[in-house]
Amino acid sequence: MTFDDPLTHVSPAQAAELASVVSGPVLLPGDAGYDAECGLFNLNVALEPALAVGAADAADVQAAIRFAAREGRPVTVKTTGHQQVDPARNGVLISTRRMKGLVVDAERRRARVEAGVIWQEVIDAAATVGLAPMSGSAPLVGVAGYTLGGGLSPVLGRSHGYAADHVRSLDVVTADGELRHVTADSDAELFWALLGGKGNFGVVTALEFDLFPVTRFYGGGIYFPGERLADVLHTWRTWQAAMPEEMNSSVAVQRLPPLPELPEPLRGAFVVHVRFAFLGPVAEGERLIAPVRAAAPALIDTVGEMPYTAMGAIHMDPPTPMPYSDRTTMLREFPAEAADKLVELLGPESDSPLVSVELRMLGGALDREPAVPNAVSTRGLPFVLFGFGVGAPDQAGYLGGKLDEVMDAMEPWADRRRMVNFLSTEEATDPERLSEVYGAERYQRLTAAKKTYDPTNMFRVNHNILPG
Repeated sequence: MTFDDPLTHVSPAQAAELASVVSGPVLLPGDAGYDAECGLFNLNVALEPALAVGAADAADVQAAIRFAAREGRPVTVKTTGHQQVDPARNGVLISTRRMKGLVVDAERRRARVEAGVIWQEVIDAAATVGLAPMSGSAPLVGVAGYTLGGGLSPVLGRSHGYAADHVRSLDVVTADGELRHVTADSDAELFWALLGGKGNFGVVTALEFDLFPVTRFYGGGIYFPGERLADVLHTWRTWQAAMPEEMNSSVAVQRLPPLPELPEPLRGAFVVHVRFAFLGPVAEGERLIAPVRAAAPALIDTVGEMPYTAMGAIHMDPPTPMPYSDRTTMLREFPAEAADKLVELLGPESDSPLVSVELRMLGGALDREPAVPNAVSTRGLPFVLFGFGVGAPDQAGYLGGKLDEVMDAMEPWADRRRMVNFLSTEEATDPERLSEVYGAERYQRLTAAKKTYDPTNMFRVNHNILPG
């Protein structure tokens, strides 16, 4: 059997045989718990594997991969399900959410986490000893998937680089069913490929990474009326260029839903949300952001000193699953003409249905190669633009068209490389497009690593890199 065979079912006898050697649940479609195991963050994307394995440890992962290899089935992996790109109907799902091992080594300033750990759990554990991880804007996202895609921190990114830059070791089960402890010294090529290559080379069951002596920072967000988008966006555009590496910021054009949990000025409102995180004295932070504060009258200003444990309040990313469509691009520059185009497409005179279009400043340490290189491809690009619209599958074409309109309008200033963690389903399932995402030279190296560690392309229900 090959991975190109038509859809086949896993029999109850086959499932029972696997269940006899796995400590977590083994579930077929229709079994109690199957739907919960397959749940995703984007409700517009279904996950319907032939078999779901709720792995409790690395041995369960090995057993599931060996089963998939015998049966000629692809393998997909999920923790929180934030970036699933394919239904995996003929495949084996390995759900890692039960793998919750977490150890913080305060003396070495490191954490070792298993594959089911989410960032908020690491944030809280590290905070007890005065440390912080390189977590992303959404603390409920899984550590492993975020880090394998690079990992962009809205607090530590510009001063320390990508989360992948600070990984010291990974435990990974490769397509042959072997559990490997991978470091830059033990297997330099696999280590390089895993960090940036997403889930193409195996199932990471644990990883060890650096923590940083950060307990508080100056940050939060300012909500301005959407009618003042042009003033705020042009102010932010010129302001960010002079900021030190300790300052992180983004600006989002948002049409917020009328949710009761939102405060009255924001409920159902059209707003511009400018976010900040500054690793320096409060007084200096206040001085630095003063020009943006003065750009327009604020609806709400939450910027102040805050504990790192509350860093999720900077972006206020949605905490619960929803149906959405999304797109992304990277910009080489953001001149006045680009800002004007965004105002035209998203401003008060537009009919934009998009919930959020966000521009994040990059640069600083995000541009520098780490001491131990990895496959992250976006160094040297100063901005990432990401947008999404909320709507059921019958609205996906309309929302996708509106998102494409925004991204296409930025083409004069765009680069073909992309952040893997921001890729939409449509962008992630085109192997030729992935070559551009990584750049030809890096992609060729990744395909060579794929051929070595996954020659049959078992791990293909993802942002798939083909074996060279």
